[in-house]
Amino acid sequence: MKNRLFGTGTGLYSSEIILGAASFGTRKGHGTDPAEVNKILTAYADAGGNFIDTSDRYQLGESEELVGKFIEHQRGNFIICSKYTQSNESNPKISNFGNHRKAMRQAVDLSLKRLRTDYIDLYMPHFDDGVTPLDEVIRGLEDLVKSGKVLYTGLTNFPAWKAAAVAVSTKLTAIQIEYNLLQRTADREFIPMVTQFGLATMMYSPLAGGILTGKYRKGETGRMSLNTVLNYEESEAVKTIINALYNIAEELKATPGQVAFAWVLSKGAFPILGARTIQQFNDGLKATAVHLNDSHIAQLDALSAISLGYPHDLLATVKG
Repeated sequence: MKNRLFGTGTGLYSSEIILGAASFGTRKGHGTDPAEVNKILTAYADAGGNFIDTSDRYQLGESEELVGKFIEHQRGNFIICSKYTQSNESNPKISNFGNHRKAMRQAVDLSLKRLRTDYIDLYMPHFDDGVTPLDEVIRGLEDLVKSGKVLYTGLTNFPAWKAAAVAVSTKLTAIQIEYNLLQRTADREFIPMVTQFGLATMMYSPLAGGILTGKYRKGETGRMSLNTVLNYEESEAVKTIINALYNIAEELKATPGQVAFAWVLSKGAFPILGARTIQQFNDGLKATAVHLNDSHIAQLDALSAISLGYPHDLLATVKG
């Protein structure tokens, strides 16, 4: 696994693939049991991986506990990202929910205990709660950095204009966004913004919840069908993209999912590989050996392109 600079403002090197720990644990009644989690974490480390993404919300804190147990005696070898907003409680009290400073302080202290460490490398609010003023979030995160409990700060699932406002006001290191061949709305504002500010970009759901693997076509289950009865149907646009993935995969002796993941890797960001089993992890890791040529990337770019909308479409007509 290759290593790349995590944005332009840190000097920190991260493995090109981030390991997502959202399924680690079974406290919600589903997920990955501790023995399988340890297999995945060990395989990731053995492959040269050094960046684990978790949250206090994942499996109601069990994800952090399992990650903490694994890294306890090798803490310096890993970059840990955790998040807060919803708390680790299944039904949090109103004072424990949101992005305000009280929730932030309580959440980080509990996360540190579960992770068995005295600092978190990268800390983020998990969502924009729509209530907490940006200044409150900024000042709270800055205080955590000054205290030494947090090294770097970021934002997850915030509107681009708010992320830009934070980046102008304080030292922001990274953002985490959804990005894949079926979700490219980030091209409108997020991608130009991270280039402008030199932010590292963590991209979750690179396989669109498993849709881009083609498994739902075959009646298999996965995250998109969890706890629901899935009547899977593909639009013509989705069908065209998945057909292209199959064609490229056949040419490269890979799988459609590996090709879709390799396409995200080609964008210079850090895709998050979430795996519920060691088999899924090993299959996903093989994407690093899939070499898409310019023609493959151009084809997938064209098939998945979105309209940038106003004012971008207008500006494209008036720029010299």
